[in-house]
Amino acid sequence: MTQSLPGQRPAREGAFTGSRPLPVVVIGAGPYGLSVAAHLRGAGVPVRVFGEVMGSWRHAMATGMFLKSTPDAVDLSAPEPGGLLADFLRVHGEPELTELTPIPCEVFVRYGQWFQKRYVGEAEPARVAAVHPAPSGPGFAVRLDDGSELTAGAVVVATGLNGLAHVPEELRRLAPLGPGAGALVSHTSQHTDLSRYAGRRIAVVGGGQSALESAALLHEAGALAQVLVRERSVLWGTTPDPARSWARRIGRPRSPLGAGWVLAAVCLAPGGVRRLPPAARLLLFRRALRPSGGWWLRDRVEGVVPVRTLHRVVRAEAAGSVVRLTVAGPGGRTEVLDVDHVLAATGYRLDLDAVPFLSPEILRALRHVPGSRAPHLSPGFESSVPGLYFAGSLAAPMFGPMMRFVAGTAYTAARLARHAGRRVAAP
Repeated sequence: MTQSLPGQRPAREGAFTGSRPLPVVVIGAGPYGLSVAAHLRGAGVPVRVFGEVMGSWRHAMATGMFLKSTPDAVDLSAPEPGGLLADFLRVHGEPELTELTPIPCEVFVRYGQWFQKRYVGEAEPARVAAVHPAPSGPGFAVRLDDGSELTAGAVVVATGLNGLAHVPEELRRLAPLGPGAGALVSHTSQHTDLSRYAGRRIAVVGGGQSALESAALLHEAGALAQVLVRERSVLWGTTPDPARSWARRIGRPRSPLGAGWVLAAVCLAPGGVRRLPPAARLLLFRRALRPSGGWWLRDRVEGVVPVRTLHRVVRAEAAGSVVRLTVAGPGGRTEVLDVDHVLAATGYRLDLDAVPFLSPEILRALRHVPGSRAPHLSPGFESSVPGLYFAGSLAAPMFGPMMRFVAGTAYTAARLARHAGRRVAAP
């Protein structure tokens, strides 16, 4: 159930000025923002998109990285045929990609830019500095970083994982934090070029794709990398078998998130996930997917880069220009490691308080998913603040783990755009 903000009249269908509907403002120009905007524009709904097109994919991933997903799981959602990755490759005369072909990130970035030009139109690079409830009537006041303001009938937050990077407290205490000169610790999302660490000792903390691929790239750039993994073993994806039998296909159906009936079910019915009890939804969100590495990466890591399982950092301190790590290993034994830099591949925390542009009034009015700091959402992805929508990772605790991946755009974009379009449409 939605609620009005203090001092704001209840929202109604048809948030508009005079006879002209106010635009829907989409914040973020990655896969979810572009897909939602494409469906809004396809329906004739006025929309303004703010953000650098595919910005996170261009600036939060190191050069040389590949997508973990297969080509059939990375299509953006267009309101009409012709917007798939395969269509982009065919138009540009590039080779077809199969499930045995890892997708370079730079190819995916070019696909997103092509999609934007074809289905979305202008995406304004201005940064949204603040979103407040409109001073009178329904809607929102949106302030940009240049000081200009506009009024929106609805706002879609599609900022991906920007600002949500998680660095454990024992590492965060080290300063400075970042990829710059003199930094002792950084997060994988802060890097586009890992060659800066050539010849240096690097401890990579984490056991998922980001950790393992970063370690491979560090090694290949001439760094002395090792990986510290809390789990008992590293999980690797299985090599796809295009010729697998029908019995195997039925026994372990494939899905955008991997093989198995549970993953297939959450991909087929995100709306069904939303109807589960909150505790079951949260358990599914946290446990359905364990950290793992892509099948195609295994040969670049195993036997090449030291990977130390059952090892966790319990203390980190600066010793001049060196990081001194106290690491707990199997059997509770501890050892001290000296490294030149720590690369945290420690994931992301979904926390509404980390969304910098939402006003305090809006943050106070947002209802949370029990047990998390993510927004509670309607079937149309609307939050408890009328006209405020969330797409992508912040929707995952409601609709399931597929929202953490590009594959979730197909389910999200049409439903969100239809609901937001009705909200701002003239009566």
